[in-house]
Order: sequence, then C-alpha cells, then structure tokens
Amino acid sequence: MGRSIGGAPLRWAVMPSYLADILDAHRARARADHRDPDALAAQVSVALRDFTGALQGEGLSCIAEVKRRSPSKGDLDPNLQPDLLAKEYVAGGASCLSVLTDEQYFGGSPDDLRAAREASGLPVLRKDFTVQEADVVDARLMGADAVLLIVAALSDAELIRFLARATSLGMAALVEVHDEEEIERALAAGACLIGVNQRDLRTFIVDHERACALAARIPSDVVAVAESGIRDGEDCRRLADAGYTAVLVGETLVRAPDRAAALRALIGYPR
Repeated sequence: MGRSIGGAPLRWAVMPSYLADILDAHRARARADHRDPDALAAQVSVALRDFTGALQGEGLSCIAEVKRRSPSKGDLDPNLQPDLLAKEYVAGGASCLSVLTDEQYFGGSPDDLRAAREASGLPVLRKDFTVQEADVVDARLMGADAVLLIVAALSDAELIRFLARATSLGMAALVEVHDEEEIERALAAGACLIGVNQRDLRTFIVDHERACALAARIPSDVVAVAESGIRDGEDCRRLADAGYTAVLVGETLVRAPDRAAALRALIGYPR
C-alpha cells in the first residue's frame, strides 16, 4: 500500500524516490498555502483559448512541449528560449503547447508559459503537479488554457474537485492515466480529455505499446492523447490508427536540430 498524503493513498509511493520527492514537495507547499481559491478566481482576467477544440482536426494533432530539463534525463536545453521555441512549434504545425512550470525539478516557470503563449497564439497546457484547487486557479491566472491532473497522484475526491474547479474557470483538464484502473477513475470523475502516459510509474521506463494497448478503453466521445516516448512518424501512425486524437511530445522535439521539421513529421496521420 502506498503512502497517504493529504488523506489520499497515492500509488506513486512505489515510484523512484525523486518523483515521490517532487510530489511531497508540492504537497508540503500546498499545506502551507492558505489562499482562498474563490478569492483567487475573482482575479482572473486573461481570455481563454479553446485547448480541446484546437486538437480536434481531421488528422493527428500535436501538443508540443516547452521543457528545459527532467529529473530522469537531466538538461534537454538549459538555454531554451520559450518564445523562440514556441514560434518553431507554430511553424511545424503544433495545435497546442505544453509548458513545464515547475522550477525546482524541471527548470520551468510561469514566465516560460506566458512567453510561449504570447509568442505562439496557441492554447497552452500548464504542465505541473496539481495537488490543490489553488494550483488550478494559479494555472488560469498565469494564462494557461488547460491544466494537468495526474490520476495516480490524486484521490478520487481531489480529482472530482479539481475537475470542477477547472470547468468553473472555463479551462480544459488533461487527465493523465497509466493503466485501465486509472482510465476508469478518470471517466468516473467526468474527464473528457484523457492523456495516456506511456512512462511506467514504478520504473520510469517508457512502454511504447502502452497507449495502443489502452486505446480501446477510452470511449469515442472522449478526446484521447498519447504521451511520452513518441519518437517518430511511425509511432504517430500507430497511435492515429489506434484512435488517438493527439500526441504530446517533448524530448523528441526539444532535442531535434530542426524542431519545425521534426514536428511536421509527426502530425497529420488520419485517425
């Protein structure tokens, strides 16, 4: 049985210690944060862009990620300029952006999100570890059009509450799952945008068959996104054939010498 933090038994307790440490750190900050989410929500002023709608073209879409580093891979591009990278992604045909805002572990920041959003004109997902309602509102305040909710890191009550908060703010919520049980939890909570992360939570190793294996578990009226370990057009073709609406790609694009060309090679496959 995993550890219980904030009253929720979390399966990520069996993952590598650095990822458990990340969530512990975010939970600790949340316990010290006494802001009222309703009062925060009253400060929202930035107009939203339609994140889910932007993904629903005829061919496979891409959520291109702005990511400086990761705990498992180290630096990807420590000198990354989010505005310039965002423009490269636009040139490559990205439908949406994902921006890491965790500073301690991923080298990101809310300023990265703001710069990428302004430079691109695209809808943007705040990629971070959402562990309280204030995190959802913070995402909206910094300009995000969507927020990430990781099922394995949340109790059912938290998942339902955070989804409701995102909906009340007009935001999309990308609900991330890793297996059949988490898909059922996401659907029971009301998720209409589900991301299947192919990275194993226990070993942090990518299983390139995971998304295709789980595709049939996601109802056709739910927008399905495949995440992690997407390397090339052949991977994307298989995912499109399996029924995925979009892929979320970070490392492959950030490391590419020609990011726009690399992105163009990933998208457009008919579903």
